Amino acid sequence: MGATPALAIGGGALRRRLSFAVPATIGPAYAWLLFTIFLPLSAMLYFSFLSDVPFGDREAVFSLENYSAFLEKEFYRTLMLRSFGLGGLVTFFCLLFGFPCALILAKSIKGKWREAIFLLIILPFWSNALVRVFSWTMVLRGNGVLERAIHSVWPEFGGLHVMFTYTAVVIGLVHSYIPYMILTCYVSLQAIDDDLLEAGRSLGAGRLTLLRRIVIPLAAPGMAAGSVLIFVPVVGSFMEPRILGGPKGTFIGTIIEDQFTSVFNWPLGAALSFLMLGFVLAILAVSALLARRVA
Repeated sequence: MGATPALAIGGGALRRRLSFAVPATIGPAYAWLLFTIFLPLSAMLYFSFLSDVPFGDREAVFSLENYSAFLEKEFYRTLMLRSFGLGGLVTFFCLLFGFPCALILAKSIKGKWREAIFLLIILPFWSNALVRVFSWTMVLRGNGVLERAIHSVWPEFGGLHVMFTYTAVVIGLVHSYIPYMILTCYVSLQAIDDDLLEAGRSLGAGRLTLLRRIVIPLAAPGMAAGSVLIFVPVVGSFMEPRILGGPKGTFIGTIIEDQFTSVFNWPLGAALSFLMLGFVLAILAVSALLARRVA
């Protein structure tokens, strides 16, 4: 009986230390995020409501003309829809090719072979993104690596005609972002207990039934995380469309980049950026709501 008050006092002291230690531990990280993310976003939000950049002798006043330009000009709305279509298509192909790769890695390949394949998956991250994109120009261009390889086995084959097309942009983006899908799906698939699959087989379930009733539902969080990691940056991508798409690689991301680097119209670029961010957040919110209702 006499030890109970002492334990209560010790527990109270421990809780007080934890209540101080947790903010002290995570505080610097949140402060850094506040400084590196929210501060630049706040500055860009301020610019989006200006009529001009407030530099030098330029006079800037608060205005909504940058946002109204999106509503008045069909050009911007068309590019926004085209960019979201690109994001959805690239995400679809990353899921189509990435999920089977992750499934094979998690459930079929063991030991050193798995480590070797993982090394191949993350190998593109060891090079600069610009180098990866330009490497595709060597493959897809006329008389490039791929066309020469086809001509070596099929001399009558005509030109490939892939470079500077929508297809080339999709290929480059899928190559750049598919590792995210593989890694996130692998984490979810690796957490599925093999005994659960064996129990399903013992009850007579075939491979498709196991995939549909057990594997996909349990791997859904990884698939959703990979889709978000891919869809969000692809919508605003500008480097791959500009290099691989050429004149046909105009999307909302390339227009935003032009406003900041070429036209020097930062307010319009900032407004288009926040409009794109708002649409992305709205789509993610609706998707999360639908996913909860289905679950």
